[in-house]
Amino acid sequence: MTRTIDAELLALAVDASNDGVVIAEREGDDNILIYVNRAFEKLTGYRSEEILYRDCRFLQGDDTDQEARTEIRAAIQENRPCRVTLRNYRKDGSLFWNELSLTPVFNDEDHLTYYIGIQKDITARIEAEQRAEKAEQKLQDTKARSA
Repeated sequence: MTRTIDAELLALAVDASNDGVVIAEREGDDNILIYVNRAFEKLTGYRSEEILYRDCRFLQGDDTDQEARTEIRAAIQENRPCRVTLRNYRKDGSLFWNELSLTPVFNDEDHLTYYIGIQKDITARIEAEQRAEKAEQKLQDTKARSA
């Protein structure tokens, strides 16, 4: 049994999400943002009118040497979903770690039409992991010196 959901209710649900939600349309080599929810605006510091109809790569700033970008490009080329963690930058220039889930959307003729991106700020988790790694390294260094 297939259920349909009212478009207005669906829009309210997406807009109420705590995670950033974007919809991008493929135009040549670019993925042009055509929708962002309020959580995305809060996460990035950009208002929708500042960023709609731009390619979503602007969040990476000059930090383009990231392995996650290679994974994203491969997923886009192969029309498959992916989940990556990458460094992004807010409007004020501050770094945040973004767990991005990217899913292609196809029309009835099986042509790629859109991408849906779900973005989650995992900065606190990454920073905690980095602190734990530093503490572990410090412990190993202390053990090595006392041996």
